[in-house]
Amino acid sequence: MGTIVAQSVIEKAQTILQDATGVRWPVTEELLGWLNDGQREVVLLKPNSYVKNLAVRLTAGTKQSLPPDGVQLIDAVRNMGTNGSTPGRAVRIVMREILDAQVPNWHFATAAAEAKHYVYSLLDPKNFYVYPPQPAVSPGYIELVYGASPTDAVLAGAITLDDIYQNVLVDYILYRAYSKDTEYAADQNRAAAHQNAYIAALTGKAKVEVGANPNSMAPANPNVTPNNR
Repeated sequence: MGTIVAQSVIEKAQTILQDATGVRWPVTEELLGWLNDGQREVVLLKPNSYVKNLAVRLTAGTKQSLPPDGVQLIDAVRNMGTNGSTPGRAVRIVMREILDAQVPNWHFATAAAEAKHYVYSLLDPKNFYVYPPQPAVSPGYIELVYGASPTDAVLAGAITLDDIYQNVLVDYILYRAYSKDTEYAADQNRAAAHQNAYIAALTGKAKVEVGANPNSMAPANPNVTPNNR
């Protein structure tokens, strides 16, 4: 969570809009709503911009779901016992095709509270599968890292995203504000410029993260291609 107050972000946008009193673009009715829309847009384009790391209780069987605020699974780290606070065996990702070929009946194999593997597909971002299946009684917990949907910020409260996304949110607010004035061609150009700015900032940060990823320096890391080491 950030520390910058939402009102401060909005005031930066108002300065550029030359509407410090909120006459053209009302603060509560429009600007604050666009700020919160912007937070969700950031997570849509960059799921790791708002990440939670929690011990999540599994449900019976193999199919599991992210918590209600989950947008996309990033990692399943380790078992956390049946109480959610006892670190245990690491959980490793496996391709479903491999598990299907080697253990065809894995969806109804003998249940155990300790998960060994998990299966995940970006085509179904809010669900994943664990092996072996979880028991109906006393299922286990695993530590999940997942991209979450940010809660709406209030005017006097801090933004939900990290402070580094302040400028992205300002550009998003400006994009929405200038898009409102469809009768002025100049404002449409400004809207497009600010839209391009916030998208470029997010994609640029994603590229920087790839280069600064500590895993890229690990020898024989199967998750990193040779050209990225």
